Amino acid sequence: MIKEIERKGAPGLLMLFVIVALVGVAAFIVFRSANDPVNPVGIVAGILLFILAMVGTGGLVVVNPNEARVLILFGNYAGSITKDGFWWINPFAVKKKLSRRVRNFETNKLKVNDNHSNPIEIGAVVVWRVIDTAEALFEVDDYEHYVHVQSEAAVRALASRYPYDAHAAGEIALSSHQAEVARDLLTEVQERLGKAGVQVTEARLSHLAYAPEIASAMLQRQQASAIIAARYKIVEGAVGMVENALDLLSNRNIVQLDPERRAAMVSNLLVVLCSERGSQPVVNAGSLY
Repeated sequence: MIKEIERKGAPGLLMLFVIVALVGVAAFIVFRSANDPVNPVGIVAGILLFILAMVGTGGLVVVNPNEARVLILFGNYAGSITKDGFWWINPFAVKKKLSRRVRNFETNKLKVNDNHSNPIEIGAVVVWRVIDTAEALFEVDDYEHYVHVQSEAAVRALASRYPYDAHAAGEIALSSHQAEVARDLLTEVQERLGKAGVQVTEARLSHLAYAPEIASAMLQRQQASAIIAARYKIVEGAVGMVENALDLLSNRNIVQLDPERRAAMVSNLLVVLCSERGSQPVVNAGSLY
């Protein structure tokens, strides 16, 4: 693999003064030699100096902050200038400008199957930057397109490893364990983009939903799960209230109930406490038995 080699150019302002001086010298020589047509050597020398100065201007380059210039000299990688400033480098080198700024993009909404084979829609936001200019330019054909395609592939692979909802205790799910899923996604994307000289700083899910064809069925299942959980809490609380009521009646000697009457009272209290509608009490005007 081609690794980045940092190069330093000559100070651009100094070389600009040198080029201007060469142009001035060339103009002076040509002007002095124009009066002596018998000896054209001065004119030729002046023209050569002027051509040399014009070629030298091709080496002047400005590198902005968080940018780099990758140098290619006659088909060979000659290094990268990563320090911002005004520089002069070999004018025969091809200078490829490459941004090292932090960039982000959002993947398309992908339709994939989760770990339980349920079709879902998923999308992610990936934040990345180039850290090795040589790898980004020479190891892959188009590093920006490579980042987009491999990020979507990583999102697909992530979705197939986790269920949409957790159905067991301790199970990691896409909808309920966002931090764990984000860490896994970051690792997955970085492994794929490392060979392109790219560093992924953040990767998080931006869209998550069931596919339209099963969304209504999954909504009913979620509603059923919520109803069951609520009923469980209601029954658990009702049993505690009935137990507390029977203990108070027994401890204060308010009434003594045989097992049959005790079971009837438990049944009545549970019906009253667990009913969805307000109970209509029936007053017993006769004796208890």
